[in-house]
Amino acid sequence: MDNFFLAFLLTLIAGLSTGIGSLLALFTRTTNKKFLSTSLGFSAGVMIYVSMIEIFPEAKSSLSISFGKNTGTLITSAAFIAGMLLIGLIDKFIPEDSNPHEIHGPSLEESDGEHRGKTQLMRTGLFTALAISIHNFPEGLATFVSALQEPSVAIPIVVAIAIHNIPEGIAVSVPIYYATGSRKKAFWLSFASGLSEPVGAVIGYLILLPFMNETLYGILFAVVAGIMVFISLDELLPTARAYGEHHLSIYGMVAGMTVMAISLWLFM
Repeated sequence: MDNFFLAFLLTLIAGLSTGIGSLLALFTRTTNKKFLSTSLGFSAGVMIYVSMIEIFPEAKSSLSISFGKNTGTLITSAAFIAGMLLIGLIDKFIPEDSNPHEIHGPSLEESDGEHRGKTQLMRTGLFTALAISIHNFPEGLATFVSALQEPSVAIPIVVAIAIHNIPEGIAVSVPIYYATGSRKKAFWLSFASGLSEPVGAVIGYLILLPFMNETLYGILFAVVAGIMVFISLDELLPTARAYGEHHLSIYGMVAGMTVMAISLWLFM
């Protein structure tokens, strides 16, 4: 039981580190388009890099154990594409007025364009929160199980995940803050997205763990990778370019990938 509470505490710390990133929303101005553009690009870089370099290979490894290398790779790719199609279908059914593909030249100035642009930003923030919550759910389970078995081994995992979650907090808080002008709402929605980590740990321990195997784990991770890549390419980067210089969004993306590469290297 002592190990249970320690494992839960470590998972809670990792998940709620999104709040550190969300605090950045408290120190920005709504007129700072360059910061918005760079931050969204940074967040896209984080999500793409983590999905392709960490989550997708982990899914492939799990499925290869169950089905062999060739079939495992095929199933991983299919689940990855299924994740993108899932979010694509959700996007398809979004009303036209709030669909970013129907919004041209968003502006932060006081006008009808501002209203539509803010609707797009709010939608971007909420979709990103959804993707991060889905990603954090199995991540929380993995963290919790490792901490339950060997707490000393789990500590570097928790630190690495916490570092990952800081820019994820930015990905949610910045667009919501620019959309609503509310620092409080931006912080709490971003903070709440990290709660899926300890929630995933508890649910996984009480319900899913008896049924969890390499196949289910691999498919789940591959789907999450697809969701995160789609949102980065369809939501974060287009919005970043719309609100700033084209190169700023790309520089931000490269910076996000660099930060994640360094964090993964430090905690290999």
